[in-house]
Amino acid sequence: MLITDLRTIFERDPAARNWLEVLFCYPGLQALVFHRLAHWLYKIRIPFIPRFISHISRFLTGIEIHPGALIGQGVFIDHGMGVVIGETAIVGDYALIYQGVTLGGTGKESGKRHPTLGSHVVVGAGAKVLGNIQIGDRVRIGAGSVVLRDVPSNTTVVGIPGRVTRQNNLNSNVLDHDKVRDVEAEVIRALFERVKSLEKQFEQLEQSSLSPTELGDELTDNSKSKNSDGMIEDFLDGAGI
Repeated sequence: MLITDLRTIFERDPAARNWLEVLFCYPGLQALVFHRLAHWLYKIRIPFIPRFISHISRFLTGIEIHPGALIGQGVFIDHGMGVVIGETAIVGDYALIYQGVTLGGTGKESGKRHPTLGSHVVVGAGAKVLGNIQIGDRVRIGAGSVVLRDVPSNTTVVGIPGRVTRQNNLNSNVLDHDKVRDVEAEVIRALFERVKSLEKQFEQLEQSSLSPTELGDELTDNSKSKNSDGMIEDFLDGAGI
């Protein structure tokens, strides 16, 4: 599993130059090594020691992973400072997690209370994934997003709260964060354009002989208005999440 983790780092980080540098200078890898030992002890119900190992790991790496969390193979925690992974969290194989990410709970309930991430998931810097929710395979979560609901596979999620902005990630580069849509900006732009359109229609109404009924028919036939209606409704409804 360590060899798989090392190989994943070389595949995903162009700054990785040799195995010695990665082994001793990558806190994400070191945190995973500590965690795998702590998790094994946790599973065989050794008291205190797993949590103490986790505490030492947090002190040395800045990454806090509860010994109870289940971490798959090939997971890469890039930089990692401030990452928090809760007790019942599950992280699938080959996930990519950036600094400041929280996989946390939303209350004091017992049982499964942390998220489950599928394989090949990318969680951007500062993102918060909270509660017992399911994140599908090959999902990209934009930096700073707050995800509170289940997310289907092969989608991109951004915003607060997180909303699906793309329905197919199969051909996308996981590191192309600059290509993530800004849904809030698009909806604000659509509303702005709608206000301008309405102002123009009222000006025409004042200056022409069109009746309000005829003007309403004209607005109904406007395809741009229909498209913006759909986008705004999707945004307000959570875009399917």
